[in-house]
Amino acid sequence: MKTKATLIGFTAILMWSFLALMTAASGTMPPFQLSAITFAIGSLPGILLFIARPERLKALRQPPKVWLAGVGGLFGYHFLYFTALRNAPAVEAGLIAYLWPLLIVVGSALLPGEKLRWHHIVGALCGLAGTVLIVAKNGLAFDPAYGLGYFTAFLCAFTWAAYSLVSRKFDAVSTDVVTGFCLATSILSLVCHLALETTVWPDTTGQWAAVVGLGLLPVGLAFYVWDYGVKNGDIQILGASSYAAPLLSTLILIIFGFGDISVRIGLSCLLITGGAVLAARDMLFRKQKHRT
Repeated sequence: MKTKATLIGFTAILMWSFLALMTAASGTMPPFQLSAITFAIGSLPGILLFIARPERLKALRQPPKVWLAGVGGLFGYHFLYFTALRNAPAVEAGLIAYLWPLLIVVGSALLPGEKLRWHHIVGALCGLAGTVLIVAKNGLAFDPAYGLGYFTAFLCAFTWAAYSLVSRKFDAVSTDVVTGFCLATSILSLVCHLALETTVWPDTTGQWAAVVGLGLLPVGLAFYVWDYGVKNGDIQILGASSYAAPLLSTLILIIFGFGDISVRIGLSCLLITGGAVLAARDMLFRKQKHRT
């Protein structure tokens, strides 16, 4: 059961690896407008399920702390991420924001019934090292002038890690409630868009297809399976394995002609894959022991 849930959670990482490609293909739509539309699309399957099975609406009757954690995680992460990118260079801000898998692994020690072992930490650090090789191909330059952007990027990482860890503590809460989180995030994103941005609509059918694809997968289904995974699977393995997303994203961009393969990418692959396998050592060992 735990292994199955972990694998289901990992499909979110696979979907997030298409985020960069789909976002690039969606045109020049401002981030909060894109967030409002894609989260609205992401909530539609859940809404249709509620219409077909009204009894599942009871899943939305949750204490305020559940709603605060859910909406704060989804909307808070994206608000802070967009703010960070507007106030700091994308490479440095993105790398700081991608500390969240490491924070999940380390923070899992605070969860009841979880044991943090050396290979979890080393595996996550290997993943972080591989991510540095991917995003910092032209070097890193942390300028104090961008302090606000760096700070909000760290808050972004902390927010998603906290959301994932708190979701584990709310393991009795049905994943159906994610529909409400997505809908609330869409509404808040719309408010931010109207206040801060100028509306830009896609020009082509391909751009609209990319927007719909974002809403159905990386900004839709991914949040449902991630919620199920962190609640029922091995959150330490999921945290360490999350560093596969930037690697897979880069490989996908290369496949579609937006980049070139290099020794640096190969080394990143070894670090991230090796780190994930190391973090999953306990699960793999249990499998082998069971087979013997």
